Amino acid sequence: MSEALQVVCPRCDAVNRVPATRIADHPVCGACKGALFTGKPVALDEARFRRQLRASSLPLLVDFWASWCGPCRAMAPQFEAAAGILEPGMRLVKVSTEDAPALAQEMAIQSIPTLALFRGGAEVARQAGAMGAAQIVAWARQVAG
Repeated sequence: MSEALQVVCPRCDAVNRVPATRIADHPVCGACKGALFTGKPVALDEARFRRQLRASSLPLLVDFWASWCGPCRAMAPQFEAAAGILEPGMRLVKVSTEDAPALAQEMAIQSIPTLALFRGGAEVARQAGAMGAAQIVAWARQVAG
């Protein structure tokens, strides 16, 4: 039997166990029956971010951004394109520093956009500044190991 991964549903936040060998087989949530992977970043508030961070076996690539930030808006479609390439090997999420200021302060986000990669609940890498989809994918794969 293959190792089971814990995958948090991007819609209802239920924790699902998915065999590692079946992760690319378009798994669905046992609770809401929605797709566990949509190829798009998931917008998270602070509570949902903490749930993903705590419960997911997958690396978590976070785009810390704000609606007033021009480079953040310019990078948004690039980050979305990267999600289509990197899923299901990692979960890509967006956290608004406007909507989660305490989290941004706790994470010491000093400039936006900032990408941070978490694995096993801990931050393993960070990169500030807007990037294109190919750069995001290359950086994420490099730092994820």
